[in-house]
Amino acid sequence: MFAGHFGLAAAVKAKTPEVPIWALMLSTQLLDVVFVPLFVSGIEKIDSSHGTGYGESIIHADYTHSLVGAGIIALLSAIVAWKLWGKRGGITIGLLTFSHWVLDLIVHRVDMPILPGNAGELPLLGFSLWQWPVISATVEVFLVVLGAILYYRTIRKKASLSENHMLPQRVILRARIAGGVMAILLIASLISDIAAH
Repeated sequence: MFAGHFGLAAAVKAKTPEVPIWALMLSTQLLDVVFVPLFVSGIEKIDSSHGTGYGESIIHADYTHSLVGAGIIALLSAIVAWKLWGKRGGITIGLLTFSHWVLDLIVHRVDMPILPGNAGELPLLGFSLWQWPVISATVEVFLVVLGAILYYRTIRKKASLSENHMLPQRVILRARIAGGVMAILLIASLISDIAAH
């Protein structure tokens, strides 16, 4: 659900202009960014024995994608963002980071632990929406389209406000192109997410 996470970041940009879009995008993927070195080192694993299609793999991300682990990563990201972009930016980044876990909870099979390392062997979590790829992809399409529309509207609104302050047309055009490029990138990430599987 890479594209869905990115779509959420683009949608949030409309309400948090002080935080750069790259930081919002990174925060929605931060759990997966931290997952990569743990995966490469063999601490976290992906079981593809059920298939490699869209949502067929079982992910054993017992540290980064545990409820408590995601909360810790979100808190740390919020603290860093608070120092960089103030209280509102910190809260936004922290919530976006944790939103990754919430969205994964909806789509993942029952493979997400509560405690890091699955300590205590508590029941695993996941609503398994990936078992129905069409529905899962529809949810992801919705997030991507919503994010693209809201981001484009934000950029267009900024450009319209700028027109009243007599900014050069090239500045306005650049803002509109940025909105269109974001929409194209979000849609491309969705297509690659689904086509890669």
